[in-house]
Amino acid sequence: MKRWILKAGSTDLEGLVLEDVPTPEPGAGEVRIRIHAVSLNYRDQIVLSGEWGSRSNRDLVPISDGAGEIDAIGAGVTTWAVGDRVTGLYFAWLRGAPSSEYSFGLGAMNEDGMLAEYVVLPVDRVVRMPASLDYAESATLPCAALTAWNAINEDHPVQPDHKVLVLGSGGVSLFAMLFARAIGAEVIATSSQDAKLDRWRALGASDGINYRSTPDWGKAVLERTGGVDKVVDVVGTGTLNQSLTALRYRGEVVLIGLYQFDQGPLEFATLMRKNATVRGTSVGSAEMYEAMVQAIDQYKIQPPIDRRFRFEDAKQAYLAQSSPDLFGKIVIDVA
Repeated sequence: MKRWILKAGSTDLEGLVLEDVPTPEPGAGEVRIRIHAVSLNYRDQIVLSGEWGSRSNRDLVPISDGAGEIDAIGAGVTTWAVGDRVTGLYFAWLRGAPSSEYSFGLGAMNEDGMLAEYVVLPVDRVVRMPASLDYAESATLPCAALTAWNAINEDHPVQPDHKVLVLGSGGVSLFAMLFARAIGAEVIATSSQDAKLDRWRALGASDGINYRSTPDWGKAVLERTGGVDKVVDVVGTGTLNQSLTALRYRGEVVLIGLYQFDQGPLEFATLMRKNATVRGTSVGSAEMYEAMVQAIDQYKIQPPIDRRFRFEDAKQAYLAQSSPDLFGKIVIDVA
């Protein structure tokens, strides 16, 4: 089979290499998946560069998100059958609270990922695809969609009469908008490009704010809405004070971002005056994933795909995923 690897010690696309290797066989408690499609997340750019300890000192098969069909099962496997349509599960997290052990999920550190024609995974790292989606659409779900599901539905679940603010136009924000709108909530979006705000409105956002032309966008959101119930902050602590400003009393900021960490001091007065909650997320569990799949099938939610690439063009896919013009997910078709 063919697979892409990041060479040990590499920090850019020069280290991404296509190679031929023997097709792996599943061992006891494992299944082999014939991969049909994978999708990229911003975290895959972090792994590419080796930041934050995301790479071990060995060759690594990258990318956490992929979908395919089971074509072989190992000894003792009773929960899956040949022909089942599945995706990988980002973390080995089934239900309840996540493990405190730090991890970057599949395709990082010591765990090989999905950018290969065949992948072998333990049975507890496999989840069923939505019946309503194809392989390319399902490949977008394990990281971005599940993170968004966690943000919208856990701890302080969004209700039909709620208002949700999403930042930027990456995969997590778009999925958060789709899940919130399916519930019936109102969604406000930010972007640095007016053209993207038009696309947000076409998808169902009630309002959009250009954060470059309106640098005090948190105040603008507060004035227009009276305060939102939840902010899905995919930027980082650099936007946390603005997100707190946008909240209503007892609202929640779900902090997901990996981009900005250069903020000034946290505005504790705003946090306390609003009785606000700031919550971090760790993608999600298999239990959350199953609930998300049911909702996707029930509401016929269509994942937002920006562009698709051939397997041999994986390097071009990485470049597209890092483009400021990105609006949705980048998918690589494997088979």
